[in-house]
Amino acid sequence: MYYEESAVPVNAMKEEKLNKGFTIAAGIFLALSVIYLLYALLVVANILADEDLDTLGRVFNILFTLSFFFIGVLIAVLLLLYKRRYNVSFDYTFVEDELRISKVFNGKKRKFLKMLKADQMLKIGSCAKESFERTRAGMGKKQIYYMTPNDEPAEGKEFFYILSSTTMEKILVIIEARREILEYLVRAAGRSKYDPN
Repeated sequence: MYYEESAVPVNAMKEEKLNKGFTIAAGIFLALSVIYLLYALLVVANILADEDLDTLGRVFNILFTLSFFFIGVLIAVLLLLYKRRYNVSFDYTFVEDELRISKVFNGKKRKFLKMLKADQMLKIGSCAKESFERTRAGMGKKQIYYMTPNDEPAEGKEFFYILSSTTMEKILVIIEARREILEYLVRAAGRSKYDPN
């Protein structure tokens, strides 16, 4: 059995523009920081050559001069980190008896997140049903993983939950997919694991 699907942001075009905007802004800050560094090195050379300043004065002036370079680089790094929040999607790949979930940044960089084996699945169902609320309430302080970029499912898709347990932990995973994925999960895990209510 093989099934593959992606959950992309409902407003993917807007998120892609935001991602590009943050990338461009980070590039501008980085370029300005490098240009400023070249200027700052000339200023530092003058500070070192100034005989009227004592050691403490020189150190203070050098640190003050270079601080603008470090602030620019820090802003660029923060923008690059922040852009990872936008244009994020999730890939679900069902192979044989396991569901592999990966996070995809800007359609390029992929990060593997979870592998759910069919024999470890305790309960499968739709998040629109009462069984989801009961299952979520029963989790207490245990981890719930929302593996979707959207607050509401995209057209033609639904939110499904998978309660899974390993020797290490018990987790509840929320995915956004077409109903076909449910058929694969139920077929692999067993009809008794599916809660239709």
